[in-house]
Amino acid sequence: MLGVLRRKVASDASSALIARRSWHRVRPATTEEVLSHRRCIDARNFSHITISGPMDGRVSRVIKENLLPQIIIPSGNRAFCSNSGDLVDAVVPFMGESISDGTLATFLKKPGDRVEVDEPIAQIETDKVTIDVASPEAGVVQELIAKEGDTVEPGTKIAVISKSAEGVSGVSSPEKPVENATPEEKPEVSKPEKKSPAAELKKEKPKPKSNASPPPPQKMATEPQLAPKARERRVPMTKIRQRVRDRLKDAQNTYALLTTFNEIDMTNLMKLRSEYKDAFFEKHGVKLGFMSGFVKAAVSGLQNQPVINAVIDGGDIIYRDYIDISIAVGTPRGLVVPVVRDVDKMNFAEIEKEINTLAKKATTGTISIDDMVGGTFTISNGGVYGSLLSTPIINPPQSAILGMHSIINRPVVVGGNIVARPMMYVALTYDHRLIDGKEAVHFLKRIKDVVEDPHRLLLDI
Repeated sequence: MLGVLRRKVASDASSALIARRSWHRVRPATTEEVLSHRRCIDARNFSHITISGPMDGRVSRVIKENLLPQIIIPSGNRAFCSNSGDLVDAVVPFMGESISDGTLATFLKKPGDRVEVDEPIAQIETDKVTIDVASPEAGVVQELIAKEGDTVEPGTKIAVISKSAEGVSGVSSPEKPVENATPEEKPEVSKPEKKSPAAELKKEKPKPKSNASPPPPQKMATEPQLAPKARERRVPMTKIRQRVRDRLKDAQNTYALLTTFNEIDMTNLMKLRSEYKDAFFEKHGVKLGFMSGFVKAAVSGLQNQPVINAVIDGGDIIYRDYIDISIAVGTPRGLVVPVVRDVDKMNFAEIEKEINTLAKKATTGTISIDDMVGGTFTISNGGVYGSLLSTPIINPPQSAILGMHSIINRPVVVGGNIVARPMMYVALTYDHRLIDGKEAVHFLKRIKDVVEDPHRLLLDI
């Protein structure tokens, strides 16, 4: 009996030693390694531990503490793998903290096309920006997994890249098994049709109901008829347009919107621009526009009426000691609002350069989320499209927006005489829950004074 017990203890100790030695050869996977396994983890790469004989409490405890809570990955495992080790997945990248999904707008490559590392193969359209999906390796596009128009999330696989360009012809392979239906499958499809005449009776019962439905079409026949949908096109809304739709409607539902107006004589600002535009361009390499003048005027107004730069947060008012002005830009994909940051610390040239840079990014689709995050006040220039007067809607979560309009020569009274002057209507839409009419009118009056007499900016009066 004692001999049997000795052999059992020796067997258990040797099993525990084998387990400890085996565990010593592997290591726990880091978070980056787990996330970097884009496609699959070959089970053959795992180190399996076989323990013969019963396990005592010590061995069981070691297994629970070291194996169960962790994924064990060999040190030499690759960041991606497939059955042949040749295929790499192209996946949707992280798109930003506030973006959970997007629409696969277009594929830039098709099966069989050659791609280089980090070369864009598709574009994802989100509610804010358009993001490229880059190829993780150089190779040939073997297969497109997703379709244009699909809603995709970060990490979604959209294409397969073959590093050696093998198996590209296998793109149509998923369709072949569907076409080659086996004879065993055919009876299964026909079985429900043969099942019972009772099912046919059930099908016959709804027929009288369908006979009751024709009356509505008869009523429609009395109305003027056109070829159905012959002159209509149904196009899905882009993510950006959906975002604009939701945000502006939320603004109407949340804010107490009120708009106040004024008119500005643009004579002096236009004269200033005409006199110095050549010297300005020669020194700074950028054209002197009206937008920088209005931005500087808005900074002066916000400094004089800081509540317009503030925002409501529950039962509190948050006053900002910085000024980041959003500039509304219309693009083929929709309206975007990039932000010029710390504009109160910038001169005319710096403002013009930053606006030009952001506008080019917006129109080319290369603008980033960081370029549009934040903003304490917005300026929208509808005058570039010929708008004479409008009531702009606040860009949430801001509290006010300034609308610029077309410059039109109109008769005005100056010094008792009627003269033609280049005039512009300006509008300020504000959240009346936070901003009173007096503050809004004073702000807009400040805009008018500074634009009509730019010297006020130099003298701070």
